[in-house]
Amino acid sequence: MSVLHAYETMSYGPAPESPADAVAWLDRHGRRFGLFIGGAWSEATSGELFPSLDPSSGDSLAEISQGSEADVDRAVDAARAALPAWGELGGHRRSRYLYAIARQVQKHSRLLAVLESMDNGKPIRETRDIDVPLVARHFYHHAGWAQLLEEEFPGQEAVGVCGQIIPWNFPLLMLAWKIAPALACGNTVVLKPAEYTSLTALAMAEICQEVGLPEGVVNIVTGDGRTGDALVRHPDVDKIAFTGSTEVGRLIRRATAGSGKKLSLELGGKSPFIVFDDADIDSAIEGVVDAIWFNQGQVCCAGSRLLVQESIAEAFYAKLRRRMETLRVGHPLDKAIDIGAIVAPVQLERIGQLVEEGKAEGAVCHQPSWAVPQEGWFYPPTLFTGVEPSSSLAQVEIFGPVMVAMTFRTPSEAVALANDTRYGLAASVWSENVNLALDIAPQLAAGVVWINSTNLFDAAAGFGGYRESGFGREGGREGLGEYLRSAVTVNPPSGSPDHDPEPTPSDLGIVGGGLGASGIDRTAKMYIGGKQQRPDGGNSYPVRGHDGVHLGDAGWGNRKDIRNAVEAARKGAAWSKTTGHLRAQILYYLAENLDARAGEFEARLHALTGGDGRAEVQASIERLFYWAAWADKHDGAVHGVPMRNVTLAMPEPWGILAVCCPDEQPLLGFLSLVAPALAMGNRVIAVPSPLYPLAATDLYQVLETSDVPGGALNIVTGDRESLAPTLAQHDEVACLWYFGTGEGVEAVERESAGNLKRTWAHAGALDATKPHGPELLKQATQTKNIWVPYGD
Repeated sequence: MSVLHAYETMSYGPAPESPADAVAWLDRHGRRFGLFIGGAWSEATSGELFPSLDPSSGDSLAEISQGSEADVDRAVDAARAALPAWGELGGHRRSRYLYAIARQVQKHSRLLAVLESMDNGKPIRETRDIDVPLVARHFYHHAGWAQLLEEEFPGQEAVGVCGQIIPWNFPLLMLAWKIAPALACGNTVVLKPAEYTSLTALAMAEICQEVGLPEGVVNIVTGDGRTGDALVRHPDVDKIAFTGSTEVGRLIRRATAGSGKKLSLELGGKSPFIVFDDADIDSAIEGVVDAIWFNQGQVCCAGSRLLVQESIAEAFYAKLRRRMETLRVGHPLDKAIDIGAIVAPVQLERIGQLVEEGKAEGAVCHQPSWAVPQEGWFYPPTLFTGVEPSSSLAQVEIFGPVMVAMTFRTPSEAVALANDTRYGLAASVWSENVNLALDIAPQLAAGVVWINSTNLFDAAAGFGGYRESGFGREGGREGLGEYLRSAVTVNPPSGSPDHDPEPTPSDLGIVGGGLGASGIDRTAKMYIGGKQQRPDGGNSYPVRGHDGVHLGDAGWGNRKDIRNAVEAARKGAAWSKTTGHLRAQILYYLAENLDARAGEFEARLHALTGGDGRAEVQASIERLFYWAAWADKHDGAVHGVPMRNVTLAMPEPWGILAVCCPDEQPLLGFLSLVAPALAMGNRVIAVPSPLYPLAATDLYQVLETSDVPGGALNIVTGDRESLAPTLAQHDEVACLWYFGTGEGVEAVERESAGNLKRTWAHAGALDATKPHGPELLKQATQTKNIWVPYGD
């Protein structure tokens, strides 16, 4: 027998990790756990318990308490009581607590790793070498942020009491992702772990006790969806941070609408894994293993869609099928296995159903020749080829060890296939041509892109998605901002009189109202695609000045006008690809042309509002200069992750961004919101003040003479309170800013749940006397993190 033959045929023997420490820990607690509230353990008020099961056997590990609404009340009260003292403690003292937690995590690392594998079913190699070290890393990293917070985030303050709901796929790591930044910023926390996997969160509660964390700063309330619902709806919670399914994220968005709660959602994914024909094939094959069979494929950013260039597809599939034969599925505590157990029977059943669906759709299924263990909940690694892009396999998040493969011919086709999903969490690009890889990465609608790598995470680099993968970031500087409130001033509504929301013919100026002295109609039209257009409904409404004088008519926009504006914005996509320098030049030119016509705008503003028109026009010109200056200066960053990697944090425009403007200072308020959105490369649909729309419609000729491309800025006049929900419902609008009424805020946030667009909604008006640069830069962009490894 040759050495080569022995190498290729040898099998691995079992290498079990002892569960003794974890078993002893469970026994010490009598295998029954209460709730951790106010720094102490207590029974759930209902007395209801449910089992936490070992996925590798189905055996019960312990009984967990079912938190009720009353228990959530107690936890939120404890967090609220602890909040002032925790905030006043100062960054250095908070830093010391976070450092102490990191040290204790390292001290108890073996217990935590074994307990996680027993409770979740993932291989011990993953919990030992990835999850637990990253937990410690997050607390160390955020200990540093606590120390630097006042210097690096001046004028910002903690959000308050944070409700945090985490999933079962990374129970301890998700806890660290959420608790560490929250505490660093001076918030207090009520955390609900996943029903299936609560044990390591309860172990972390003990660590909080060990380090002497002040009572009530961290509270752990276990339970099922009822507990999470009570936490989401609690009126004294200031922020909800949720990681889980897109469907539940949608429910949370609706439940929190109009509540004033800050919200961050890290949701599902259907991430593309793109392999070009010049890629290192062997490395890409191992990348596939890490992308889809890591943690049994129960990863929101799993590379579940394999896109291979057609010229190498068959050879790649053949090599991948051979690699699948060498994968080992077995007991999670066996250090020699690659794939562990599925977390619960219901998840195993769902995976099986979706696989059968894929077979029925005609895709070709390949699984290894060997069988998975019969005891426990296991599923073999699975590859589908011949998959149609529109099939359920290619569109539905399976959340299991199932990869679907498709081919492409050109880079542009690869991008189109990759973006053919409602999700946008992550992507992997494999090519030895760094020019090609860095050209493709910005084109992908994903919050994280890994080049020649996959599933890389670090506390210094933000993680989060685009589209229906949610909004907000975890980790890095951008993740820290999710737990801070910016110092942006919003003035309460002025109480100005409203026009009739349902115009009648007598309101429409039919009898002389809309005609000038010459008898020529002067009704202001919409501005869509760089052209003036009549409203689709053919209606207009009168605009009156501060003294009641009829100054003209404005178009009464409807749903179809919004549709036309979105279509024009879509066609104007080139604006998002222009350089910051060019956008700056156009905004400067816009300011120059506004200055040339300052007199007529001053007169118009005085007639509309009775205010100082000259002061508002001059402030508007200055504001345009301000945002022109920022257009080419809002840079990204290179995050310092502890590996041989350049991690680029790139701010990108949302794409199509809608702005509903307040009545106050109708020209300055309009430009203060529209200009930053344009400066950052967004295509804008703006609804100007419904009381004073002529301040915005008078800009049409200024826009036309300032080289603003068609579709970059579209203006739809009419009733803000009816147009805003329409914009919120539109799937192609990626972000919506709204300044109006409290009822309008609730409607916008509720209706935005359809495609889970980011909203920035306020009852009142942005204080336009200040530029609010940092906050508007943040609101006008989303951050993409691109990981570029280097070296051997």
